[in-house]
Amino acid sequence: MKKIFNPPSVRRPFGNYNHGLLVPPGASLLVTSGQLGIGLDEKIPEDVTGQAELCFEAIKAILAEAEMSFADVIRISGFVTKREDFPAYMAVRDRFTLDPKPASTLIIINGFTRPEFLVEVEVTAAKVF
Repeated sequence: MKKIFNPPSVRRPFGNYNHGLLVPPGASLLVTSGQLGIGLDEKIPEDVTGQAELCFEAIKAILAEAEMSFADVIRISGFVTKREDFPAYMAVRDRFTLDPKPASTLIIINGFTRPEFLVEVEVTAAKVF
């Protein structure tokens, strides 16, 4: 369904993602809002791993509602507040993503609407039904 693009003229990806994915005509497109690491009980884990897991679990539920899975994700945008949280975020992201690996961007930002939030994740998914 999706065609992967990692041209030899571009440095290989730094991690488990692809530089580009082409989605064929006729695919349904799902775009999520950024998901934060907060549970239904309003609890927010103190570490980026716990928050990232909640972000990806929320995305998993949104994908399921759209009859999709992480195999349909074509792009992930992650935002963290501390550079040192990069490896922990990536470990969680890599546990959830499936092949073909999506395109991925991670940005270090100054903060979110509430100071206790450490990570936010949004995805774009596409599937031919």
